[in-house]
Amino acid sequence: MAIRPIIYASDPRLRQKSRPIKRFGPELKALAEDMLETMHAANGLGLAAPQIGLPQQLLVIHLPKNEDDPQSGRDYVLVNPRVVEASERRVEGVEGCLSLPTWFGRVTRPEAVVVKGQTVNGKPLRIRAQGLLARALQHEIDHLNGILFVDHIQKPEDLWQEQPPADEEAEPATEAVPVFA
Repeated sequence: MAIRPIIYASDPRLRQKSRPIKRFGPELKALAEDMLETMHAANGLGLAAPQIGLPQQLLVIHLPKNEDDPQSGRDYVLVNPRVVEASERRVEGVEGCLSLPTWFGRVTRPEAVVVKGQTVNGKPLRIRAQGLLARALQHEIDHLNGILFVDHIQKPEDLWQEQPPADEEAEPATEAVPVFA
């Protein structure tokens, strides 16, 4: 397993539509394991293959354990996923992205979805998701279609940047840091 470099929003590969995966086997499983390791190392909730520069329809998600959420506390790996049903009820939630570090926004999405896809072995898979899992699936599937969460932002005040706490032992900045990027 290996940690892969995550690409950032300015990289045009994040705006490309991903290709369906047609070959299943040990290489795909190894890629999924690398993606899980990369996601965990970056303290992420999800990661799509385009975020590591690969235009393939593969995503991974890990929801932290929550006693109130039976869909939490496990890893999800989906190949060629697509939303086949979405609830009419839409809810607003805060999203961030490993490809847009320090940026957060309020995004409205369907509260529940049904997603079909495949396992890394090519077996059909169907997930009925709600809450955080539904949001994470929609966010990562968006990546497979060249869409970023900021594309869903309706008002400028719904997007903001949060800087991580300054490390007391960090070197002082030697270059000016732009306020707006």
